[in-house]
Amino acid sequence: MGEECGCVKHKHRQPVEEKDLLNRLNRIEGQIRGLKSMVEDDRYCVDILTQVSAVQAALNSFNKVLLSNHIKTCVVTEIEAGNLEAVDELCLTIQKVMK
Repeated sequence: MGEECGCVKHKHRQPVEEKDLLNRLNRIEGQIRGLKSMVEDDRYCVDILTQVSAVQAALNSFNKVLLSNHIKTCVVTEIEAGNLEAVDELCLTIQKVMK
């Protein structure tokens, strides 16, 4: 769809949704900075791996929220407009996310 024609799709998000997503990303960014500091401070490998696991869980949670919002808004809107290609795009997206 968007990638095939070289165009970039956009989606206007409600302020509450945008704030939630940005808050989640800010926390993840802080966790990543914490990981960097742990490596620089020669912290124990297991402690770093535990923190990496927490970052992965936070990213998975972000993906779940974003995917849910996408289905409830973008996909529903496209299907209502008769664009059933949105289902194929959703299926490909889920496959990519679940690697």
